[in-house]
Amino acid sequence: MKLQLKFSLMFLLGFGIGLAVAGDVCFGFLQKSARSQVASQAKLMMESSLAARIYTNEQIKPMVDHNDPVFHPQTVPAYAATEHFNYFRKAYPDYTYKEATLNPTNPRDRATDWEADVVNIFRNDPTRQDFLGERDTPKGPALYMARPIKASPACLECHSFPKVAPVSMIKIYGRANGFGWQPDEIIGAQIVSVPMALPVAMANKSFRDLMTSLIAVGLCVLLVLNLMLYIFVIRPVRRFAVAADEISKGNLEIPELPAEGKDEISTLARSFNRMHRSLVKAMSMLDRH
Repeated sequence: MKLQLKFSLMFLLGFGIGLAVAGDVCFGFLQKSARSQVASQAKLMMESSLAARIYTNEQIKPMVDHNDPVFHPQTVPAYAATEHFNYFRKAYPDYTYKEATLNPTNPRDRATDWEADVVNIFRNDPTRQDFLGERDTPKGPALYMARPIKASPACLECHSFPKVAPVSMIKIYGRANGFGWQPDEIIGAQIVSVPMALPVAMANKSFRDLMTSLIAVGLCVLLVLNLMLYIFVIRPVRRFAVAADEISKGNLEIPELPAEGKDEISTLARSFNRMHRSLVKAMSMLDRH
């Protein structure tokens, strides 16, 4: 196997190992970056829904008479936040928001199995402020952010016992659900789900582009190194080999090798030339005797 081929194989082996390590690191970084991007979006959506809740509770609800014979669900913070997000979903249908509740008044807020598991995480650890997780959906993986919903004094005005709830609310939702809440009890969770398909696809595309670029750069470097290896190593070594072969055949009239420079090849050339001259002198002395 020729020296240049050995060098190329050694370079490819080293480059391949480095590429694998770099690829693993870059893939992990890009995936982490994509997840962080989705988490930031989820947090933004959560804060937006929380703002709708606070606005409704502090500015809309006080304007409505508790004894009004007509129940206005728009004055309920959870309803307002959900409807607010539904308008947002017209532009981004894959984003979801739900005030998942174990015992809700409005049936649409009832927690599904996986949502109930999230609520129970907060019930088992009341000090926990939020929770971040992933789940599979029909449209691909989604990241969700959840925050606990506690029964505040304002909530208990309607949800402690049916007798204290507005009559108009009882007429719409009945007495079977949404009551029996206890002070500061975690009764549900705000859950925002953000699709991960697009950020992950972008991260995968960036990874492929990066690896393609690295491979292209590696091949270019290999070509340049092979050219430099040929000029500065292979070609001089071939001159040594040809000269040594001629001397071994008895041809001592070959010209000396070029030995300019201070690198190892030049040093070897000077040593070869001295050996050549010494051999010529030795052969001359033998001929005279």
